[in-house]
Amino acid sequence: MAKTAKSKAASRKVEGDGNRLNTSVGSDAREKIAEALTKAVADSYTLYAKTLGVHWNVQGPNFYGLHKLTDAQYNELHQAADALAERIRALGKLAPTGSEAFRALTVIENEAPHKPTREMIAELVRDNEAVARRMSEFAELADAAGDLFTHDMLVARIGVHEENAWMLRSSLSE
Repeated sequence: MAKTAKSKAASRKVEGDGNRLNTSVGSDAREKIAEALTKAVADSYTLYAKTLGVHWNVQGPNFYGLHKLTDAQYNELHQAADALAERIRALGKLAPTGSEAFRALTVIENEAPHKPTREMIAELVRDNEAVARRMSEFAELADAAGDLFTHDMLVARIGVHEENAWMLRSSLSE
């Protein structure tokens, strides 16, 4: 196996913190939920960075409104990534760190060069929709495992991403 493939595989593994837990979530379920949450953190953090980049680079007649909208969205995403990572820790696992790990785990593409404002906003719409769909899968996993706290947290995230997509999409209307 190539060195790059090994490092990518290693960055996907959810490691424990070495502590014993006796929580409402069984150990097998904790592992699966932590893996899902690791992807959710990567999605949230990558979307945070991408939204921040749009915030910095938006221009045109709707500049002020889009600048304010993306400001609110990237700040919320920063808090969400933190809350998701803290849930991973509460489940006894280590949260992901580093851009390489995030790139390996996320569904968000954030390596593209600067684009016209309309294209950047359209990408954020698609990204928020993709993250909402993924959070739905993760919420179902948590629900099946009886992890009510994580389920509720992820259901709330679905609503935020769908609302973000709607607001961004509405700004593209003529």
